[in-house]
Order: sequence, then structure tokens, then C-alpha cells
Amino acid sequence: MKLHENGAYLINGKEIVVDSNDALVEIKSKFGKNTTKEEAKEGTIANGILQNHNVSGDKEKLQIKFDKLTSHDITYVGIIQTARASGLEKFPIPYVLTNCHNSLCAVGGTINEDDHMFGLTAAKKYGGIYVPPHQAVIHQFAREMLAGGGQMILGSDSHTRYGALGTMAIGEGGPELVKQLLNRTYDINRPEVVGIYLTGEPMKGVGPQDVALALIGATFEKGFVKNRVMEFVGPGVKNLTADFRIGIDVMTTETTCLSSIWQTDDTIKEFLEIHGRIGDYKELTPGEVTYYDKFIELDLSKIKPMIAMPFHPSNTYTIEELNKNLLDILDDCEKRAKVSFDGKVDLDLKSKVRNGKLYVDQGIIAGCAGGGFENICDAADILKGSSIGSDEFTLSVYPASTPVYMELVKNGAVANLMASGAIVKTAFCGPCFGAGDTPANNAFSIRHSTRNFPNREGSKVQDGQIASVALMDARSIAATAANGGYLTAATEIDVNYTKPKYFYDSTIYENRVFDSKGKADSSVELKFGPNIKDWPKMSALPENLVLKVVSEIHDPVTTTDELIPSGETSSYRSNPLKLAEFALSRKDPQYVERAKEIQKAQKAVEEDTCPVEVVEELKPVMDVIHKEFEGVKKENLGFGSTIFAVKPGDGSAREQAASCQKVLGGWANIANEYATKRYRSNLINWGMIPFLIKEGTLPFENLDYIFIPDIKKSISEGKTEFDAYVIKDGQKTAFKLGMDPLTDNEKEIILKGCLINYYRSQM
Repeated sequence: MKLHENGAYLINGKEIVVDSNDALVEIKSKFGKNTTKEEAKEGTIANGILQNHNVSGDKEKLQIKFDKLTSHDITYVGIIQTARASGLEKFPIPYVLTNCHNSLCAVGGTINEDDHMFGLTAAKKYGGIYVPPHQAVIHQFAREMLAGGGQMILGSDSHTRYGALGTMAIGEGGPELVKQLLNRTYDINRPEVVGIYLTGEPMKGVGPQDVALALIGATFEKGFVKNRVMEFVGPGVKNLTADFRIGIDVMTTETTCLSSIWQTDDTIKEFLEIHGRIGDYKELTPGEVTYYDKFIELDLSKIKPMIAMPFHPSNTYTIEELNKNLLDILDDCEKRAKVSFDGKVDLDLKSKVRNGKLYVDQGIIAGCAGGGFENICDAADILKGSSIGSDEFTLSVYPASTPVYMELVKNGAVANLMASGAIVKTAFCGPCFGAGDTPANNAFSIRHSTRNFPNREGSKVQDGQIASVALMDARSIAATAANGGYLTAATEIDVNYTKPKYFYDSTIYENRVFDSKGKADSSVELKFGPNIKDWPKMSALPENLVLKVVSEIHDPVTTTDELIPSGETSSYRSNPLKLAEFALSRKDPQYVERAKEIQKAQKAVEEDTCPVEVVEELKPVMDVIHKEFEGVKKENLGFGSTIFAVKPGDGSAREQAASCQKVLGGWANIANEYATKRYRSNLINWGMIPFLIKEGTLPFENLDYIFIPDIKKSISEGKTEFDAYVIKDGQKTAFKLGMDPLTDNEKEIILKGCLINYYRSQM
């Protein structure tokens, strides 16, 4: 794999000219093409789709209107509640509500099914589509029923990726979907595009997860594709089936890219034809001369079976490399765990080594990444006539939709899997976010799913529980299962892959999915369970701001799972106050109490009482502020909390990573950088300021107070640098906070206090 930092030109989709001072001269002399870099940038597939959906009239400042929206059952309640509070009357575009996260309905009494009934009545009332539990995971339904060439889809799940089918799809926090529901736009600067030039053909036994992990490992730490669009082109594309492309595509999220898109061909045309949607096919190819801001050359024939060790999809090795350096790599994982868990628990992977081989406790093939038809068929071929054994090792397989499941039953794949000892279950995302198949304490799980962050398998470090996940392809998971749980690459075994043809049966969806066909029925009453609560009142940004630092995180990257845990908290996503009690619980158990304490001062201001009387430690802070800053008084002052994290927001699109902080009185985050655009957007949409501070220049400590004068005026004027002061020991110490520029709408949202307030002010 070659990474070209300075970009490259692609001529006729085949010839590569690496960018240089003489590149355009070379292109003209060799190929007779006369162009400029700016003209060539417009030749990307991504640019064409973006501009077709841009309503701003400005090629650089984009205002995007999407064709369709999709959400699942731990996000759609909050989205619809926010939109209702902002004036929603009807879904203006197709909006699909799937139920694949809280579908077990096994935690918290009635509340999961209450959310589903809310979703069904909302689909009827506002004109949407409702997919009942166990029918399909969110992204598989979108592939089968929504995605089409040249379209754009916005989803409230970070793995919203349908580029292999010719759809630019983006995963964002719920407020961005609210904007679309209210006929507003998704506002971004035109993103850079990274060309992924594929050549060769994968060797037998290599699957899409292997290619995806190789890409993630090569790009993540470098930030090579961060907030950019990945565009897959080149002669190697034709050597990949539709399912193989989909399996790579869904994992592009883990590179921190904004979106992805692929060139399309007859393979994709056939996929859409099989699903009865041939009219949604569109041939997509790059222009005659296309410029990519960065460029990757990837020879598929060189990819070997891969494994991403705990605790990140970028912690990658070939399985061959892991087995050769087993104890060293396991020791490195254990050391990383000590840092990640602050020494609270001990991860012991070296005890998994038996007779020089790594023994695995559990295998999972599931969800939008692993549950595809071809992955499971190949796994069934590997396991045919084998046994997973009767020791600790278990194997669970989750087809991604009922149509896929039904075809696997018809062609015998399910029978082969079950005969081996594997358990085949219904469509469910639980194993991907810690709500299903939680392993035993200190167990090691290999999964063809999307993430292996800490606790994504369901263990709780705060309770002394620890398990770990490695990501692998379904084929190598099946090979490991066939070998009784000892880690084995699929290329090490000789298998006759039958490659059965897929036949799609639409009957299940026709019988069970509610589709309003876009017709809203205002007479329908929404069904509210007792756990579905409205958002609490949120204040507008004050003129001056006192912030207390209530958590300080120095990990290289902080995931959204660490900001608000997944798994056991999912049942409370419709209850803002109750969910907020879990904020940072896995990272800093004292955060909630500290945030609530300083929030008392803000509530005192709102109730026209003295904040110093309810938070006594504010007295010396306020003494300094009153002495040093003229005109500051209760009427123009606000109080709240902030956290510092080096690089927060990797992973999930869940808005609750920000909204829970806001519910607890958070006014800002301070970071060296933000891991993803979606997390920064979530902060802004919940009225929180995404401050930046230069790495290595931290003038404050946890529990310090920071005063920011004239913050409202500074935000209004579009400033990107702010005067701030640490107030401590009777002194003020000046320092600077920065911020990337805000759009006009983003300024207004922060000034109003949150997106709900912003829209209410316009009603």
C-alpha cells in the first residue's frame, strides 16, 4: 500500500500522475489533456454528487439537502422529540426508523418496546417508514431498499456508508437529521477527496474485513483521510463482488473519513436488479482527468488475513505476524490497557496462550459489517463437517436481515453452521456496541463487527469486569472455530468455497414493514412510554462565562463510548436526565457529581438568587472577577462545566456524548483537536463551544475555574481566538483559547443555547 500525501491525478481512470510542479505538463505531453488542478478536482465522483445536492450556489461553501434519512431505535426518539419541539409537522423526505439496537427488549421493563411503539406511531403521524425489530440492521435495510446511484443519505449512526452502491452517505449526530426534517441544510466546506486506487484480486480466504483493517491501520493514526471523502477507483474494483465492496465500505468510518463513494459497474447494477431496484442504478466514474487531494495505491493481492487487537480498529497486524510475535504483541496490548483503564483492572491476554497458540473464548459474525450473505456463506463452507468443540469457545452468527437469513436457510448454510455448534440468531447490532453476547471476565472475543473499543463487548471496568475484542474477517473467525478456538487464518486451510447465488425475497418486508409512502396522518397520536422524556430547558449563552474544569483526560484519543457508554445505557437514550447520570462513568466516575455542583450556580442565576450562596467555593473566584473585570455582575454572568480531552469524539455519531454534558450544565469542551466532525457538530448543536488549545500548553488543572469575558460578543463577531483567565489562589492567569470558524447558523445555535432554542426563536 502506497500513500501519496501530496495527491495525484488519475487519467482516464487508469493512469496515475503523482502531483508535482510538472504534473500538468506531463499530463499534457503524455495524454494530450490540458487542464488545471481546480478543473481536475471537479472530476471526482464525490464532487459531482455533492454539487448536485448543494443548494448554496457556492462550490466551496456547501449547503446539502439529502435524499433520504435513516435512524435506529436508540436515536430516533430523541431526534423526533427535538424536531417536534422545533415545529415538525411532516417528514419532508423518506425517513426510515429501524429497530436493531434495543430489539431484545430485555433491559428496563417495557421501555425498549415503548420506544418502538413511539417509532411506529411517529412513522404514521409524520409519513415515515418503520422496520420492526429483528427484520434488519439499519445499514442492511438501507442497502437493500434505499441506496442508489448518485444519491445522498444522512443517518444517525456513524456507519452510515453506502458508497459501494453509488450513494454518498454520512453518519451524524441527531441534530443534523433534525435540520433536514425542518427543511434546513447540512453545511460544510467542500471536503477534500482521497483516491483509493485498487489493483489486483484478493487471495483465497481473504475477505473484506481484511482489506478494511489494512486500510484503517495505514491511515488512522496519520489522520490521512480525516473528514475527507474516500473514493474507490481503479481496475481492482471489478474483481470485487458487491458484498465484498460493501464490507470494505462500511468500515471506512473507522478511518475518521467524512464519507465514501465507489465507481460503479455491472456488478452493482446486478445487485440493485436482484433487489428489484434496477432504476436506482447509475454508472459513476471519475472524469478524464481527476485530481485527488491525497492518494492511496492498494494492491488487493498483497492483503493477508488481518486482526485488529484491543482496543482500536487501527491496532492492526496480519494474523501471521501476530502468531510469530505472540507474547510481545499481547504484552503491548496489556500495557495499552493499563493506560486506557488507569490501572483500575488488569487485562491478562498472555494467559490465553496454550502450547504456543492463542486460544480464543468467543467468535461473533454480526451486524452491518459481518452479517452479509457472502461472509456467512463462506464461513458455513469452512465449518461444514467441522465442530467448534465443547470447550469455552462459542460462535454466534447474526445475518444482517431476514431476507439474507431466509436465503441462508434455503441454501443450507444455516444447517451447516448449526451442525458445527454455532448459534444463528436474528438481525441485531448488539454485539457491536455491548448489548449482546458479553463474554466472561477476561475473555477474548474475535468479531467481524465494526469496533473493538473498550467495553463495546459489554464488560464494565467500573465494576472490575474486563473483556476484550479483536476484529477479524468472518472467514478467519470460521477457520478459528473449525480449529477448536485456536487463532487461525482462513488462508491456512483448504476450502471449497461454493459461492451460491443470492436470491432476494421481498415478501418479509412487504408483510411486516410499515411504509406510509410519504403520506402523513396528523390524526395519529404518538405513544409515549414512561421513559420518554422531553429535553430540559436550556439557557442562552451569557455575556460572560465562568467554567469549572470537572474532568481532565489525557488519553491520546477519547471515544464517544467513554463520554457516554453504550450497551447498558441504550435503554435510557429517550430519557435525557436519566441518561446523563452515566456520562463519563467509565472514564471519570466523579464527573457527574462535579458537573451538577457547578450547575447549581447557573440555576441560581436563572432563579434570580445568589450563585455564591449555593456554591461556596465560588466566593474567592468571584472576588477576583469583580476586582479585575469591571461591569461583571449576576445579570450578565453564566456558570457551567467543561472537560479537557486531548482528542475527543472518535467513534459513534451518538449526540448524547454531547447532550449529556449539556444536560448537566456543560458549556464547552476544550481539546487539542476533535477526532471527528460529527462530535464537534454535536457539541455545537447542543450549544456547547468547541474550544481548542495548543498541545503542550495547558495552563489549568482539573477543578480549576476559568473566566471568559465577553464570550457572547466574541462568538457573535465570529472570533476564533478568545481571552481566558485561570482564577486561582486569588490571582488571574491569562491564556488563549482558540476555535475553528463557525458558520453563521452555528454561531446562532451557540448563542441561543442549543438547536431547539434556535428553532423555537424562529417559530
